[in-house]
Amino acid sequence: MTWFAEAAARLAGQAGVAFGWVPETFWRATPAELGALVRAAEGEAPEALAGAELTRLMEAYPDG
Repeated sequence: MTWFAEAAARLAGQAGVAFGWVPETFWRATPAELGALVRAAEGEAPEALAGAELTRLMEAYPDG
């Protein structure tokens, strides 16, 4: 078995255990989708907004 095949089989199994994915779901997912789930499970915090970006968003989406 090649390195890729071994790694893919291991990741497919881990995705099944961690996220309830069946093999078809794993193979249809993009690396970005799998990565997003892994980061969410790890509790990785999103990057903080810079002051100017926060101000821009507050002006674009006022609360009332």
